[in-house]
Amino acid sequence: MPIATARAAFACVRGVLRESTTLAMNSGALAIGAIATAGLGFAYWWLAARMFPPEAIGNASAILSVVGLMGLLGEAGLGTLLIGEFVRHPNKGAALVGAAASVGVALTIGLALSFVVVAHFAASTNLIDGWLTGILFVLGCGLTAFSMVVDQAFVGSLNSSIRMIQQVLFSVFKLMLIAAIPFVSRTSSTAILMTWVAGILASWIAVDLMTNGRARRLVGRPDFRLLHTFRRKVFDHYALDVTLQAPGIIVPYLVLVLLSPAATAAFAALWMLVSTASVIPAVLATVLFPVVRAGPAKSRHHFLVSLSASLSFSLAVALFIFICSERILEIFNPAYREIAGSSLRLLGFSLIGSAFKFHACPLARLGDTMRRASIPFALGGLLELGLLVLGAKLGGLQGLVIGWTVAVSIEGLCAALIWAFGTNPGFPAEPTRDLTAPPLQI
Repeated sequence: MPIATARAAFACVRGVLRESTTLAMNSGALAIGAIATAGLGFAYWWLAARMFPPEAIGNASAILSVVGLMGLLGEAGLGTLLIGEFVRHPNKGAALVGAAASVGVALTIGLALSFVVVAHFAASTNLIDGWLTGILFVLGCGLTAFSMVVDQAFVGSLNSSIRMIQQVLFSVFKLMLIAAIPFVSRTSSTAILMTWVAGILASWIAVDLMTNGRARRLVGRPDFRLLHTFRRKVFDHYALDVTLQAPGIIVPYLVLVLLSPAATAAFAALWMLVSTASVIPAVLATVLFPVVRAGPAKSRHHFLVSLSASLSFSLAVALFIFICSERILEIFNPAYREIAGSSLRLLGFSLIGSAFKFHACPLARLGDTMRRASIPFALGGLLELGLLVLGAKLGGLQGLVIGWTVAVSIEGLCAALIWAFGTNPGFPAEPTRDLTAPPLQI
C-alpha cells in the first residue's frame, strides 16, 4: 500500500511538472546552481571564519553588502527588463544586452566612486581603509552589475543553465582563492574582497571558454536607441527591484553600524545561509516572468506550482535554522556561538514572508504595474529597516532578528492577501513575442 501511494504521488508530481516543462527546466537549473553555490559558499565562509578574525569577517560582510547595493542601484532595472523583453525581441537580444550592460556598469562605477569619496571623508566605519581596497571595491561593483545584467539575460533567453555554470564557477574560484590567502597575503577584509573580485572575473572568462563563446556572443554591439525605447519600463522595473531587494542587501552593513564587527561576523554566518536559501523562491518567481509571458494559458498553474514549492522549501529551512542555529555558528567558529547564542534562531522564518513577496513581483511585471507596486514595497522596506533598527536598539542582535522577521512576515501576509483576493493571474493582456521569429543564436 505505501508503495502504491508513493507511485501515485510520483505520477502526480510528474504530471504537474510535464505541464510546466520550461518552468521546471529553467528553475531547476537555477536551483541546482543555488544549491551548489550554497555548499561552496558554506565552505568559503567556514574557511574564512577559521583563518580570519571575527572583526575582519564582519567588515568584509559589510563591504560586500555595499557592493551588492551599488550593483543593484547601478543595474537600474535593466536586467529585469531583459528577462521580459528578450523573448519578445529575439533577433535584437544581443544588442539590447550590450546596451544594458554598458549603461549598468557605467552607472555602478559612478556610484561606487561616489561612495569611496564620501567614505573617505566620513570614515564613520572605516570600511574603505586604503587605495587598494578602494580600487577593488569599485572594480567589484562594476563586475557585480555586469553579472546581474548578463545573468538576467540568460534567464530571459531561457538559457538558465549557463547562468548556473557561471555561479558555480564563481563559487569554486573564490573558494580556491580564500584557501590560498594565508600563504600570499595578510588575513584582512581587503583580502576577502580580492577573492570576490578575482572570482567573478575568472568565472566569466571560464564560462565563455566552456560554452564556446556563447556568453561573449550574448553581449552584442550596444543598441542604445532600442534600449531608450524601453526607458519607461526600465524605470518601473528599477523602482520595483530597488524597493524589493535593497533592504535585504544592506542588512549586514546596518548590523555593523548598529552593533559591532564581531556581532556582524556571527550574524553573517546565518544570514549567508538564509540569503542563499531565499534564492530558491526568488529564482522560481523570476523564471515565472518569461515563462508566463511566453505561454500565458497556464499562468495560474505555473504560479501555484512555483508558490507551493517555494513555501515548502522555506518552511523546511526555517525549521532547520530554528533547531540548529547554535550548532551552525559553532561549525563556522566557536567564538560565533559565544557572541550570538540562540539569538539568530528565528531568522529563517523570514523566508516564508519573502516567498510571498517574491511571487507578488511577477504579477506586477506581467501586468506592467511595477511603478504602482513599488509604492507598497517601498513602505514595506521602510518597515523592515525601521523594525530592524528598533529591535537592535531595544534587544541587540536578538531584537534585530525579531524586528526583521516580524516586518518581512507582515509584508508576506499582505502580499498573500492581495494575491488571493485582489488578483486574477490570467495574463498578459498584451501580445507575446512572434513565435515564428527565429531564436537568437548565441
